Amino acid sequence: MLTEAQEQKAVAQYLDYTGLLWCHVPNGGKRNKIIAANLKREGVKAGVPDVLIFEPVHKFVGTAIELKIQKGGKLSEPQKEWIQALQDRNWCTRVCNGADYAIQVIKELYGI
Repeated sequence: MLTEAQEQKAVAQYLDYTGLLWCHVPNGGKRNKIIAANLKREGVKAGVPDVLIFEPVHKFVGTAIELKIQKGGKLSEPQKEWIQALQDRNWCTRVCNGADYAIQVIKELYGI
C-alpha cells in the first residue's frame, strides 16, 4: 500500500500533465514546535484540503480535494470544517481515498 505522500506525488504528476491551475497545500508531516508556531503565525491553517484546483467546474468556482490513503484514512475535525466552509463558498469538494480515485474524480469533473 502506498503512503499518502506517494499518492500525492501521483496526483501531482497527473495534474501537472492536465495544465489545470492548481497547488498542493503541504500541511501534513511532523514539525518541531518552533517551526509549527512560525508557520501558524505566517497563516498556515490546519485542515486545508491537500489539493486546490483554481479552475471553475460546472457551477463551482474551483475544486478542493482531501487526499487520503486507500484504506483507513479519516477526516479530522478541522478538515471537516474546511470542507464545509469551502462548500459554503461554492467550491466543489471531494475526499478521495488514493490517487487513482482522485485522478478519476478530476477526469470526470474537468473532462480531461
